[in-house]
Amino acid sequence: MKITDYISTQEFMALQQRSNVKALWMLTLNWAMIIATFVVMHRYPNPATIVLGAFLLAGRIHGLGVIMHECGHNIFFKQTWLNKFAGQWLAAGPAFDDLESYAAQHRKHHQMAGTHEDPDLGNYQAYPISKTSFRRKIIRDLTGQTGLKLMAFKLMGLKGLFSTDADQRKAAVPFAKLWLSQLIIIGVLHVTLAAWLYLVWLGGMMTFHMLAVRLRQVAEHASVPDHFSKDPRDNTRTTQTNWLTRLWIGPNHVNYHLEHHIAAGVPAYNLKAFHELMVERGAYQETRIFKGYGEVIRHAVPA
Repeated sequence: MKITDYISTQEFMALQQRSNVKALWMLTLNWAMIIATFVVMHRYPNPATIVLGAFLLAGRIHGLGVIMHECGHNIFFKQTWLNKFAGQWLAAGPAFDDLESYAAQHRKHHQMAGTHEDPDLGNYQAYPISKTSFRRKIIRDLTGQTGLKLMAFKLMGLKGLFSTDADQRKAAVPFAKLWLSQLIIIGVLHVTLAAWLYLVWLGGMMTFHMLAVRLRQVAEHASVPDHFSKDPRDNTRTTQTNWLTRLWIGPNHVNYHLEHHIAAGVPAYNLKAFHELMVERGAYQETRIFKGYGEVIRHAVPA
């Protein structure tokens, strides 16, 4: 598809404008929610606040992952150095990831979307799947089995630091950076509140967060009209959100995934306006926009 068939060049250029104010506001809101959640759990420690806290923290880890994604595209802040710094130390590292490694992998997803070479194809190509199969996936996520495998992989990545081989030491650096970020979080919690709160952060990451990522991936690319079409309207989906799903599955406008694949240079904070323009101009007349994640799951897991 050609974007300028639906919006003017001037409108498209405006949508691609980066704003440090909007970026800083989004980043600040995410961290403010994280801090508030830790404070409430510390002041009122009981099973209810801890479970709710793990859920909320999982959503904010997911939110930081979205900000990492934006910085990986170099579209969040105006300055490249700021995208690299904030993307690594205020987003990727706290979200158990590495900005540079993620960005390299994610660029391949965009370059190869609509082909058999898409590196993320394995996350969603099997859909639609049975309810029994999907239930097993949910159980693995919420019981920490999926998260445990991921954490084991990220811990094993540190082995290369002690290798005599220079390439292996270099390959271990991304893992070292993410675990350094986790040590900083533990240290800050120990000094300001209590170190035990990190266990809730880790627990939320290994349970609710893993399920949120799975559900988002299903919503973005599973059971689409044609995985191997070069038109994003055929292989990618936008899903409407409400306040609850924005807390957990679709934070920071990540739900506007079709718009992101149509134009990866549009920052997250401008995607809603982009979506509304495309709807208004008739770009989606034959494209189904799902009203919520529940509707997507029922579509992708029919029986």
